[in-house]
Amino acid sequence: MALIPVESLQYFENMIYLPMVLIVLERDRQEFEKGSFKLKRPYVNLVEEALKIARAELKQTSIYLRRNNMKVIRGKTDDTFTEYLFLHGGYEERRRYLNVRLRNRTEELITVYLAMTGT
Repeated sequence: MALIPVESLQYFENMIYLPMVLIVLERDRQEFEKGSFKLKRPYVNLVEEALKIARAELKQTSIYLRRNNMKVIRGKTDDTFTEYLFLHGGYEERRRYLNVRLRNRTEELITVYLAMTGT
């Protein structure tokens, strides 16, 4: 039996993935700005809109975690796995995520946020 409620898991994972999404989108925006694109603004605007959506979701996630006394702590990382410690209601649970899965899920989320921009 899991000590961490299933409904809380999405918030824990948001605290893992959303900062990664923001880092990648910020870097991409910088690349668009300094790249040799003929028309940069549409690309920069698209990424900036996706950043706004992801930041808003991260803010909501942070509020939820704070209100529910939850915390995510990044643990050990090696070539294959990254470990995270989830703290909730006096319980702690360690989870290991495949690094390739972290990368793939981050990429999926970037696709979702870009699609949400409505442009």
